[in-house]
Parts: sequence; C-alpha cells; structure tokens
Amino acid sequence: MKDKKIKEHDRVVLKSDLPREGLKAGDVGRVVHIYRDGLAYEVEFTTLDGDTAAVVTVEMSQVRPVHKREITHARELQTV
Repeated sequence: MKDKKIKEHDRVVLKSDLPREGLKAGDVGRVVHIYRDGLAYEVEFTTLDGDTAAVVTVEMSQVRPVHKREITHARELQTV
C-alpha cells in the first residue's frame, strides 16, 4: 500500500524506537509542523489523558501515516 502524503495535524505512527525520548516503534503522534516539504516533521506524542509525553523532530523515514484498519495499543510511558 502506498502511503498518503502526511499533512499537518495528521496522526502518524513511529517506525523505530526513540529511546532518548522514551518512545517506541508503534507509538502514535500528531504532526504539529512540516519541514522541508515533508522531509521532516515535528510530532507531538501524548498520553491517553492528553498530557504531552514528547515533541520531537523526525525524518520522513521514521514515521508513516495511520491506516484505516489499525487500532491503538496502550503501554506505560517509561521515565527517561
């Protein structure tokens, strides 16, 4: 399946772990800014109750769009 173009405010899935930020592949975040025509994104990751867990800049290759038939999965955020 070809990924759609990611836009601001889209939900995205992290494709690889970001240990420094306490994030793991599969975590879902929301794009808050697009850099260089989509080559990089500022993504906010939040806990299920809405607290910001991390805001990180990621390269295009580190995230993908959320697909229609996916569901979210909960895990406890580890302190970094």
